[in-house]
Amino acid sequence: METGIIITIVIITVLIFAIFLFGLAKPKKKEKSVEKKKQKKQDKSHILKEANRKLAQNPNDVDALFMLGELYFDEQEWEKALKVYENLNRLGETNSDIDIYEINKRIGQCSYRLGRNDDAYKALTIAKAGKPDDFEINYNLGVLEYTKKNYEKALLLLKQAYAVNNEHIMALRFLGLSLFKVKQYREALAVIKKVLEQQPDDKESLFAMGECFYENNQMDNALRILSHLRVDPEFGPAAALFSGTIYMNQRQYKKAIIDFEIGLKHKTIAPEILVELKYRMAVAYLQEMEISTAVRLLQEVMQLAPGYKDVEALYNRYKELNSNHNLQIYLLSPVSEFVNLCKKIIGSLYSGAKIKINDIYAQQSEYLDIFIEVETPKWADYVLLRFVRSSGITGEFLLRDMNTRMKDIKAGRGLCFSAGQFSEEARKFVEVRLIDLYPKEKLMKILTGIDSKVRNALNN
Repeated sequence: METGIIITIVIITVLIFAIFLFGLAKPKKKEKSVEKKKQKKQDKSHILKEANRKLAQNPNDVDALFMLGELYFDEQEWEKALKVYENLNRLGETNSDIDIYEINKRIGQCSYRLGRNDDAYKALTIAKAGKPDDFEINYNLGVLEYTKKNYEKALLLLKQAYAVNNEHIMALRFLGLSLFKVKQYREALAVIKKVLEQQPDDKESLFAMGECFYENNQMDNALRILSHLRVDPEFGPAAALFSGTIYMNQRQYKKAIIDFEIGLKHKTIAPEILVELKYRMAVAYLQEMEISTAVRLLQEVMQLAPGYKDVEALYNRYKELNSNHNLQIYLLSPVSEFVNLCKKIIGSLYSGAKIKINDIYAQQSEYLDIFIEVETPKWADYVLLRFVRSSGITGEFLLRDMNTRMKDIKAGRGLCFSAGQFSEEARKFVEVRLIDLYPKEKLMKILTGIDSKVRNALNN
């Protein structure tokens, strides 16, 4: 019993002593850290004092200038460091002991950090001549070539840099982006994935990855990334354009429109992205048969970028469609609506006659044939009516086909309608045949007449 009590007392005593020692140890770490900072400050002060002492005796003291330059460089005082290295570079013209390639490397690095890219490029190019395999030279030159959009040159330099130091994350980053810019999407994807493992918030790399997925036909992955970036102030407009385009290609036009709208809500949009967002949104609205909205967007694109793609042609075509609902149905509506409109046209042509529809045949979205039997008090006949769903030029071939069909079904006469025009050959072909042509002008009168009859019926 007494032995147990003694053991317990010993254990408690040891624990208390250990806690006491641990408590003493912690402040020592802080003291050590403070001591290091003091030492570093003293070292800096000593170097600065020593360098200035030497330079006071000899303004061209190379060793003192080297000490001062490295001190300023390590402290990231780029302007001061640059002046020192420029002085050393001048001295290097007559002093063979000075490594002008190393000095120009430092001049290039300082100039780059000061935003003087042309000076940086010139100095680093000189440095590379003497140090072709130097990591910092190749890396910085690679970044400069990338900013100048010389992506092939950037890729070569960054590959050289990465071969020397494959743990430098920024070298890896710009290597991946350069691969992306030269359209080596598969290789870029592998590199960018490694970058994002260490820098998941790198929006530029993330956007590049989304586009790489798109180019590699991995649409679900592309949408996942691009949808996430749609609200980003910098990459949002382009991301929304890409994700909307993916939905357009999948014929999911409503989703595409939502993405384009998100892209257009950004305050800052690059002019070329703005124009393309409005253009593609207009095309999406056309697919959704929202003609008036599409026409407004096309007009905006024409104002922003005259002559852009096929905007003017689309605008002229759909502006007219927007003003005539029946013409919209004739050219764009589903077959069922189109058939009903064609029946109204037949009714307006043979008002008061007895009409019997014997056959209706649709050739996809190209044309519709309606074979009817017409009986009036004065005459009766079989008539084939062909409604061509085009606003372009209808040629002779389609009319030859129609003439052959008329013979097969023993139609006495034929009528061919088009929302466009007929070619010269087509008009000559029907001169000696019982086929009447109804080009756009004549068709529009009929369509307008149908509208008038509907309005009159409503008024009555």
